[in-house]
Amino acid sequence: MQLADRLIYHTRWTIRRYADDAAFRRGESFSDSVIDGNLLLNEGIAELWDLVINAGTPTKFDNANARLGVGDSSATEAATQTDLQAATNKTYKAMAASYPQRAAQTVTWRAVFASADANYAWNEFTVDNGGTPLKNLNRKASVQGTKASGQTWTLDLAITLS
Repeated sequence: MQLADRLIYHTRWTIRRYADDAAFRRGESFSDSVIDGNLLLNEGIAELWDLVINAGTPTKFDNANARLGVGDSSATEAATQTDLQAATNKTYKAMAASYPQRAAQTVTWRAVFASADANYAWNEFTVDNGGTPLKNLNRKASVQGTKASGQTWTLDLAITLS
């Protein structure tokens, strides 16, 4: 008899687009996108294991440290990448209040990109731990449109393990 270990890892990115700050405060988005999947990066996997076994001085992906990042590069994901691939148009935002959150086996990170933030094409996404050195957990390349000045967009990352 052969036994097999199995881990199911599911990632879902959600972008909510608001016409302006007032619409954001009212919770009235004009467009939402859901993007499934991403690639775990080698440096992020190593940081997770260090957190699990309390090795070295890993930095948590928590409210005090984690940041969601967006950039305009559409380069394909590779496990060896250590950052967003955009040359200049990349922005990292700290967690919204009370994020990340865990419900059962799902952790969700959220950042708010206000009217003056990240006004360019949103083609790539990551979560990092804000540490020294920085460690990016994952990266997703997906063309999601261009954020215009004056708009507020939110980015959520939900990771489920089962």
